[in-house]
Amino acid sequence: MSVIEARNLHKSYRDVQALNGFDLTVEPGRIVGLIGPNGSGKTTAIKTLLGLCRRNGGTLEVLGLDPARNRKSVMLHSAYIADTGILPRWMKVRDLIDCFDGLHPNFDRARVDVTLSGTDIRLDKKVQTLSKGMNVQLHLALIMAIDARLLVLDEPTLGLDLLFRQKFYHALVNDYASAERSILITTHEVREVEHLLTDVVFINRGRVVLDLEMETIGEHFAKLVTPAANVEAARALNPISELPTLQGVEYVYRDADRSALAALGELTTPNLPDLFVAVVGEGG
Repeated sequence: MSVIEARNLHKSYRDVQALNGFDLTVEPGRIVGLIGPNGSGKTTAIKTLLGLCRRNGGTLEVLGLDPARNRKSVMLHSAYIADTGILPRWMKVRDLIDCFDGLHPNFDRARVDVTLSGTDIRLDKKVQTLSKGMNVQLHLALIMAIDARLLVLDEPTLGLDLLFRQKFYHALVNDYASAERSILITTHEVREVEHLLTDVVFINRGRVVLDLEMETIGEHFAKLVTPAANVEAARALNPISELPTLQGVEYVYRDADRSALAALGELTTPNLPDLFVAVVGEGG
């Protein structure tokens, strides 16, 4: 059974169509990147999936349940960090951990202790005395200590330095991810998550414009860098993007004749940032 099965979701706020036929399937054990520009509907999609806002149309099952009607049951087996997550500033770190331990039946206090041991966060400090980076570290440690079948991360490392971001993603893959757990993650740091994703979903204007397993990108997309002399021939093969570079002109193609492309220059598989710019710039 799929962890998430969303079909033709619609959500509007007055005159804004946040979701416009949004589809998403997440299978057990997958790490899915939901990537889109600002205002594309990412956060609305996540809130709808978790039952934090009601859809205007479409069908949705999360962990076999409709989250709008069974939000408590869905959240019992899910964990979520919002991009604007705020912890109670007046609480001490130790008391906040106690609170989580008492509220959530799937909370593993020992995991928090291990995670925080690698930081400068002291248990006797109030949350309001922590730096922004420490606040995010604490929030991540608390959420990742929940034994959840679905972990949803909305810009989880926002405000963290590069070193801790790398530590977090390492822990996510090596200590948290498993065949029973699924992870849905949104981030603007596309290059940093590219290596850990099993699937990528691009969203633009409230709908999915690309949904692929990462290992199949090279089967459908190609990047060509060609000298100026071959520009007209390259354009004739219908690229979805064109970008001048110091090495020549760079093109990205979808389902093109690779042998014809190879005759025009250097042919590679586009990385995730290249692909995002090309597909979203294509207009969906």
